[in-house]
Amino acid sequence: MTIDIKAPKKLIEVALPLDAINEACAYEKMPGIGAHPRGLHLWWARRPLAAARAVIFGQMVNDPSWKWELEHPDEIPPSNLKASWAASRKRLFAIIEDVVQWENTSNEAILDKARSEIRKSWLETCELNKDHPQATELFDPDKLPGFHDPFAGGGALPLEAQRLGLESCASDLNPVAVLINKAMIEIPTKFAGRSPVNVDTRNDRDLVGREWKGPQGLAEDVRHYGQWIRDEAQKRIGHLYPAVAVTAEMAAARPDLKPLVGRKLPVIAWMWARTVKSPNPAFRHVDVPLASTFVLSSKEGKQAYVEPILDGDDYRFEVRIGKPSIEAKAGTKLGRGSFRCLLSGAPISGEYAKTEARAGRMGTRLLAIIAEGVRGRVYLSPTAEHESAARIAEPLWKPEVEFFQDALGFRVGNYGMSKWSDLFTHRQLAALTTFSDLVKEVAEKVRADAAAAGLTGREGSLEAGGDGPQAYANAVTVYLSFAISRLADFGCSLATWKPSGQQVMHLFTRQAIPMTWDFPESNFLGNSSICWDNAVKYAHEALIAGTVAKPFAPGVAMQANAMEQTLSNNRVVSTDPPYYDNVGYADLSDFFYVWLRATCRDIYPNLFATLTTPKSDELVATPERHGGQAKAESFFLEGMTKAMHRLSDQAHPAFPLTIYYAFKQSETDDSAGTASTGWDTFLDAIMRAGFAITGTWPMRSEQEFRMRGMGSNALASSIVLVCQRRPSAADTVSRRAFLRELNQVLPQALDEMTRGAGDDRSPVAPVDLSQAIIGPGMAVFSKYAAVLEADGTPMPVRTALQLINRFLVEDDFDHDTQFCLHWFEQYGWKEGRFGEADTLARAKGTSVDGVKQAGVLFATGGVVRLLRWADYPSGWNPVDDDRLPVWEMLHQLIRVFKSEGENGAGKVLAAVAAKAESTRQLAYRLYTLCERAGWAEDARAYNEIITSWSAIESAAAAAPKARQDDLFG
Repeated sequence: MTIDIKAPKKLIEVALPLDAINEACAYEKMPGIGAHPRGLHLWWARRPLAAARAVIFGQMVNDPSWKWELEHPDEIPPSNLKASWAASRKRLFAIIEDVVQWENTSNEAILDKARSEIRKSWLETCELNKDHPQATELFDPDKLPGFHDPFAGGGALPLEAQRLGLESCASDLNPVAVLINKAMIEIPTKFAGRSPVNVDTRNDRDLVGREWKGPQGLAEDVRHYGQWIRDEAQKRIGHLYPAVAVTAEMAAARPDLKPLVGRKLPVIAWMWARTVKSPNPAFRHVDVPLASTFVLSSKEGKQAYVEPILDGDDYRFEVRIGKPSIEAKAGTKLGRGSFRCLLSGAPISGEYAKTEARAGRMGTRLLAIIAEGVRGRVYLSPTAEHESAARIAEPLWKPEVEFFQDALGFRVGNYGMSKWSDLFTHRQLAALTTFSDLVKEVAEKVRADAAAAGLTGREGSLEAGGDGPQAYANAVTVYLSFAISRLADFGCSLATWKPSGQQVMHLFTRQAIPMTWDFPESNFLGNSSICWDNAVKYAHEALIAGTVAKPFAPGVAMQANAMEQTLSNNRVVSTDPPYYDNVGYADLSDFFYVWLRATCRDIYPNLFATLTTPKSDELVATPERHGGQAKAESFFLEGMTKAMHRLSDQAHPAFPLTIYYAFKQSETDDSAGTASTGWDTFLDAIMRAGFAITGTWPMRSEQEFRMRGMGSNALASSIVLVCQRRPSAADTVSRRAFLRELNQVLPQALDEMTRGAGDDRSPVAPVDLSQAIIGPGMAVFSKYAAVLEADGTPMPVRTALQLINRFLVEDDFDHDTQFCLHWFEQYGWKEGRFGEADTLARAKGTSVDGVKQAGVLFATGGVVRLLRWADYPSGWNPVDDDRLPVWEMLHQLIRVFKSEGENGAGKVLAAVAAKAESTRQLAYRLYTLCERAGWAEDARAYNEIITSWSAIESAAAAAPKARQDDLFG
């Protein structure tokens, strides 16, 4: 380990414009913002580019206070210096605020400002360490240090490091992740600035002499050869995708179809429902549908649904136009996994459906045909011709590779599915295997065209380091293979149809593989929605959007085990490791791996050497893979500790390490409070590796529908941990000393978080407060070699976290407010018994009658409940309120704020200024409570007060001094 480095404090260790970063992250997650690098290939829990860019910039740039900090480590800086630093931070914040905006992702002028600031800080660091014995090795002023992400995943961090001018290295154990990173940071730089090689583009007079920037030429070839594949596929499997003819007979039953009579409409998708044998003995010979809904479109003015027509022991489906009935909305579904027999009404239990499926008696039935009309979607009844076209398909090969039945989030094994090929219909398999064969065939055509176009370079494949015709053909193959992955995701039998949007939804809307009962089968040879043409289009556009226009620095991606890698040596490290047991990356990625291996194995034989992705060393705590929860937790802790040790030993000593971790809500309760196993196990691994945590930054970077869904204990915000090596001579302290220091540090930290620390730091939003407070708390805990309990044993991380979090919930309010707060925590706005209220009131030093007199409580007939702010009287005057608890003050403030805005709330605050600080603290406390309980509407009200607090205070300061009789009119 390198020692005695003079390392300037970095901006990320002091302050960040968190609001601007979070807003940019939220915007980037919105649909419809245009081409995005994530469009290249799906990966789970990707970080937003905005967050990655801001964090790496803050990690590289020196904080304005660094010189003083080095020269006066134990002194308090004078106020004039603080003001100067605040002004300098404002300038750096302005750069971050510009650089994180989505529209500036490729704005070279703005990016150059950021790169210039990084180089300036690096030169300062080099000058500071020019006499160090390892100066030549560590501090070359002519070259920025490289970057490494050992858990590269979807590649956002390596890409943004490259965008900021750093030589970027990405590594991952997972071959799919490695290939994605190669496609983002390695392959584009090899062929940047080169013209397309296809004959059509070379002979296009309008394109002669055009400058092909960055990967534009490569992307154009991806588009061109993708079209060649589509044309060849039409010849081979076009008969499997017939158009649908609109006949006069159809129009007789459906007047809306009359203008389309005689036309052959291209099909967008076929809607299917799974079937099982009826459980009713009288209909045991009939396959009845398991349909979660019969609604095809719920869009106003374009509503359509399927109506089952019963005929003895048979049935058929007909499409109707208009508002669907309640029965149509329900389909044949009774509840979760249970249905009813369409013919007899007999219940079909989930267990019966599973038994039928495992016995091979689950089939499919065509529900409807979705076609492209003149002005939008047209929904048609199924025909025998179209059902037959799907049945005759026979794939030449298929990925008959078994998946792990007990993988995290997998449900389909319960229904007889055991191989990846089971997740697709025969027609889907026939199409996907045809495209796979054609992608391999087109490679030779690309190589020949590249040679004819005069493309020169090192001979050999991409894996061998080539950049000539063969490597170029390999590159085009990789991106076309990604188009197959997109088709597989949207074009499997587990995709879903969204009636409100009239669109196909892909399998991986969550990080799981759930069962789907009715599903759309897309027309891969069509020209709209989910088809080969659009899959290639996404690859083409995402390639351009995702790569750096100017290859300032090369990139490399490789397969490496984070517990054993040596790639971090003297590099800046920022990484996003696995989240304990939240995402089973390896098992999920096999869905894509089996298809990518078919097309890319010849290009990267080492990367795709095995039948499936590596599992045994994957750092995910899967109980079913490791023999139980305890062994899985132990595996994760030991493995993550090893991985963090590698980073502690290797990472460049002049820079802090930044680690993303998606905060998981508390999942266990004990006498000491609540805890999150994944979170405290991860922090434990970091500390065991010798790191001290010097900061935490909460970033709202997850999708609204997160991880395993809103109904489960899902991931919330990401926390970026800022870590430094802990000195080897760190002290050991007692629990009492640790608590004493916490009580000194946390009040000031909390005040700065909720108020803002001057002009250079805005207040932390309530939603982020419980995460943000971990930073200063863990900074105290992790700087010590150990904190010893009374019996001499080291304090666990879990206990430290509970002590830190407890600080947020300590009550320092008047007795009435304490009663209200604890009653609300238990009952919210619901009713409770008087006896319980009386017991609590006595414990809090007040009485039920007293709290009722304060005007915040309804209590009669043995029933007690708190009043909502909307129930408070509008004629209230705080000046003559002789019993005004902080609870009443806050909720009256909310009432006035909602009706009269900031000025009205300011008048209230001006009248009772002495209670302002307590009111603000109570709002934070209640927001945290409501957010954890999932009370969104209540949380929103408290959040609005907090986010408007500065404006309310300004209004209070401007309000004229009120008299008791005219305060409110």
